Amino acid sequence: MAQTTANSLYDIPLRTLQGQDTQLGAYAGKVLLIVNTASRCGLTPQYEGLEALRRRYHERGFEILGFPCNQFRAQEPGSAEEIATFCRSTYDLSFPLFEKTEVNGAHAHPLYRELKRRAPGLLGIEAIKWNFTKFLLNREGEVVSRFAPIVAPERIAKAIEALL
Repeated sequence: MAQTTANSLYDIPLRTLQGQDTQLGAYAGKVLLIVNTASRCGLTPQYEGLEALRRRYHERGFEILGFPCNQFRAQEPGSAEEIATFCRSTYDLSFPLFEKTEVNGAHAHPLYRELKRRAPGLLGIEAIKWNFTKFLLNREGEVVSRFAPIVAPERIAKAIEALL
């Protein structure tokens, strides 16, 4: 994908897991939790907590966007169809998933380049350390918080509520 020079995260092009082109702007006005995910990770059970958050707050303008990533020990090796089937049948996920995405390195998706720049991790390190790193955005598309992979979704509830 081409690198974006836009000031707004909303202008960044995305592709759904089903191969449809869209932009982050399709979710403008919502509180967003953006997560890099994997189906064969020790943290994969976080899907359950993420889905619980979505169901709890969706009617109030909250959405989770999942970005499957195979960069960490090849823990998301499946095709788009396999990922969708796993997430639906194992965790009954209802939040949108996007095409398999690189979050680090020369081929990092422009969205992740911007998220990391706007919300670096511990000690200012921008790199994503593992699957299930979470970025919380307010209704204006500004990155408010970055949460480490080990932070359980339910521990983010108060931060979400504050933005709703």
